[in-house]
Amino acid sequence: MSWQTYVDNLVGHGFAKGALLGHNGAVWAASAGLTLSGPEVAALTGGFNSPNSVLQSGVTLAGTKYFTLKADNRSIYGKHGNTGFCAVKTGQAIVIGFFPDTLSPGNASKAAEGVADYLINLSY
Repeated sequence: MSWQTYVDNLVGHGFAKGALLGHNGAVWAASAGLTLSGPEVAALTGGFNSPNSVLQSGVTLAGTKYFTLKADNRSIYGKHGNTGFCAVKTGQAIVIGFFPDTLSPGNASKAAEGVADYLINLSY
């Protein structure tokens, strides 16, 4: 199975776009048209080690600034208007799903956490 399959799985669960990153910030797979800058990825990955930093300043991804709803060493959730993102850290990867206003935040977090749990079970 390719890494892109996991991103496609997120989109199949209602996310508008998704990405799978390594802990080093390398993009393993991403939805077409999704561009994450180096500084954006660095701030997000740093947020897992220092959740207060993203809780205070928010998170910018793909040029959009998000208000941080939750941040800990496993998950970071952000909101921008009626849309948002869920980022979940596994042993080797970070799963990111960007959800539209048609997907509830609860269903979005459940789907993103589910993909992350599946990767954890595969030792990723």
